[in-house]
Amino acid sequence: MIDFKPFKSTYLFLFLVLNFQLISCAQKLKSIETNTTDTGTVLKTGAESTHLYLTLIKDKNVAIVANQTSVIFKEPTSKNLEARHLVDSLLSLNINVKKVFAPEHGFRGKADAGEIIKDGFDRKTGLPIISLYGKNKKPSAAQLKGIDIVVFDIQDVGARFYTYISSLHYVMEACAEAGIPVIVLDRPNPNAHYIDGPILEMEHSSFVGMHKVPIVYGMTIGEYGKMINGEKWLKNGIQCDLKVIPLEHYTHKTRYNLPIKPSPNLPNDKSINLYPSLCLFEGTDVSAGRGTEMQFQIYGSPFLTKSTFSFTPQTNEGAKYPKYKNKTCFGKDLRTTKDLNKLDLSFLIKAYKQNTSKAFFNNFFTKLAGSEKLQQQIEQGLSEKEIQKSWKKDLENFKKVRSKYLIYQ
Repeated sequence: MIDFKPFKSTYLFLFLVLNFQLISCAQKLKSIETNTTDTGTVLKTGAESTHLYLTLIKDKNVAIVANQTSVIFKEPTSKNLEARHLVDSLLSLNINVKKVFAPEHGFRGKADAGEIIKDGFDRKTGLPIISLYGKNKKPSAAQLKGIDIVVFDIQDVGARFYTYISSLHYVMEACAEAGIPVIVLDRPNPNAHYIDGPILEMEHSSFVGMHKVPIVYGMTIGEYGKMINGEKWLKNGIQCDLKVIPLEHYTHKTRYNLPIKPSPNLPNDKSINLYPSLCLFEGTDVSAGRGTEMQFQIYGSPFLTKSTFSFTPQTNEGAKYPKYKNKTCFGKDLRTTKDLNKLDLSFLIKAYKQNTSKAFFNNFFTKLAGSEKLQQQIEQGLSEKEIQKSWKKDLENFKKVRSKYLIYQ
């Protein structure tokens, strides 16, 4: 729990409530079932392979880049596991953890997308929490002073606009400048089974897209870190002293059910599978379900054709100010659709054709798409197949670059 200073007595009730929620969450985690491969072996994350990295951080001043997904499961050969946060685990092993850096959504993963996160202190351990989604997205030299090594352990979902890979970039860059090694504890990519979408054009780079990669790039976060380094994408072409602690019993085709929500608006496997396709709606006047319990599994707006399916966004965790709050939205329910193995533009194209508002696209769309071309193609009436054909050559070139940094088949 984050304890902001100066601490005011009026916040006491709020802290007690949140503490209770965290305890309840921890209790639920004890009954989580592990992910197994097709051969029945248990998938093991980098964080769980402690024997590969404890000797690298022993007797050193350590900073951790982590959020609510940064957990270690006890008894990795058992089906029913108990989860323990990486920070708590390392402290129990007498590792000298000095501070924690938190990405978008915060250390506990409760904040809205885009919400500014403040620095604070972890109520349980007393460790300082430094936000990488507040005053600065890149650790400063002062924030890294006295740190010998940085451990990065965050669950990614494999979409270019999901900002954890941007946080990885800035952590690697800051550490390269300071001469500090980085260890990435690798985790599976639930969308690693395909590669699709337009390649980012650098004139449209932003925190939701920093590199010349497609929307869906088919790499784990460890592999992606190797690519950032190898392609010299860090400032001035510098390279980070990077070590990846690999996954065991994993391939890019391994189905992985995330045991913990990676962010407030990705509540389940279906939302994570649909996210690369539906997140493009964030750059339009259509809601992708924020403010409901069906986030990134539905879409709709008051300006689409009336249908039998409708929803009304309300304030909830991760959506303090949802699009079309308290307004009826008509659209489509995708919760029972087959899992995608491509970027599906049919939802976007259909909504564009049905839309009756004055403007469908907003300025954010180009940042998400990584190019002005996709909006132009939809406005010109190109079919989904025609649009996908236009980025085929770029994808083939990207796959050649990607192949140099793969750890898994």
